[in-house]
Amino acid sequence: MHLFRLDASIRTTGSVSRALADTAERAWLAEHPGATVTRRDLGAHPLPSDAWSTLARAAVDPSAPAPADEARDLVDRLATELLDADAFVFAVPLYNWNLPAQVKAWIDLLVLHPRLGVHGDQPLLGKPAVLALSRGGGYGPGAPKEGWDHVTPYLRRLLGEVFGLDLHIAEAELTLADVTPAMAPLRGLAAESLKKGHEQAAAHGVRVAELIRA
Repeated sequence: MHLFRLDASIRTTGSVSRALADTAERAWLAEHPGATVTRRDLGAHPLPSDAWSTLARAAVDPSAPAPADEARDLVDRLATELLDADAFVFAVPLYNWNLPAQVKAWIDLLVLHPRLGVHGDQPLLGKPAVLALSRGGGYGPGAPKEGWDHVTPYLRRLLGEVFGLDLHIAEAELTLADVTPAMAPLRGLAAESLKKGHEQAAAHGVRVAELIRA
């Protein structure tokens, strides 16, 4: 068995998305002890910022300079990490109401791959994945920022529809309440959301493991 894990938080300690992913990974490994885990940490090791633009420009402009082999090799390497895996854990925080830039760079490069892109044959179709999401504020129905979460809908579309993964979402909101004085009245709700997020992550980790076994 082979699990691929992606982290995107710029925080290596104190990150809620990483903590949720840890819970999901532990639950998965408990069902598949000794399994291979491939990790890519975009928060600690962002991808080259010019790789996508170089490749995309060459694809639409015959007069553009040919991209370096390193850029093409990077696309193949990123795609292989997904193609080789049986299951996935993606840990993604919300930054400024949207994806972290490093996640968008990763996705843009993957979509250039002939099999994973919008014109590909969906080689990941049906493979199970845990999507661990964290949001500093509140974005649920009736919240002042309802509708401002542009991460969850995008990843549902990209990972679930373009790539065809079977997504299982664990999420925690109000993660900034403990460090933001103005959010102090929300700390109880934040603790409840975090507890629920870990419960979801543990349950999804087991479920994803069972889906592979089935």
